[in-house]
Amino acid sequence: METLIFNATTAGLMVLMFKGGLALLGEDTLRQRRIPWAAVGLTALALAAVAVQFLWSGAMDAFDSDPAKSGWWRVLTSVFMQNGGLLGGAWNIATLAVIAALAEWLWGGPLMLGLFLAGILLPEHLDALFGLGGHHSTDPRNFAGSSGATYFLGATLAAALLLHVLRSGGADRTGAHTKDALLALAVPVLGLTLWFAQSNGHGLVSTYGFTLGAACAAAGLPGRVGRLARGRATA
Repeated sequence: METLIFNATTAGLMVLMFKGGLALLGEDTLRQRRIPWAAVGLTALALAAVAVQFLWSGAMDAFDSDPAKSGWWRVLTSVFMQNGGLLGGAWNIATLAVIAALAEWLWGGPLMLGLFLAGILLPEHLDALFGLGGHHSTDPRNFAGSSGATYFLGATLAAALLLHVLRSGGADRTGAHTKDALLALAVPVLGLTLWFAQSNGHGLVSTYGFTLGAACAAAGLPGRVGRLARGRATA
């Protein structure tokens, strides 16, 4: 039962970030948007890594991020190794594909990739800064898996949605802006709740991503959030 609750709440957090991305970009605009090639590339890389795991039994030992092993590449290659079984691996790749596409449409390809990279590299250092290393590390990958970076990236969508609402005046007659603001704020609130209640690393990683996403949105990087505040983009 504990595992079921853990998985359900983790999935619920992802759903919030997905809905936040749709609310920000406009679900009715997705069909008109260009192919998100950077997101396609990330997804293809993840699928290729799964194929390597399937064909080579030593792939995990060679590419995971077990701190007992040496290898500078492991921090990057471990992200594309999947260790959650068939269902967990499928969930990780599917959510990576969707979240990366939404993030690319918002931030642009280069910044999306930069934020994904931040989701790989930053949690470990923030863990050390806040004394959260070892068993209580916020990194949910357990030495392998893309979920940490994906949840980090997804939380940037929620942060951008909140900044969009604030720049739009915070409310409208339909109450849509209020609902969007609550949806956006639910991500860090639920994230912190999951961390404190379950030691669920996805939660705090999402809070890290929300913070960085808010900084990027406040800075207008790369300018799309500012344009969204004046009307949803269709690029």
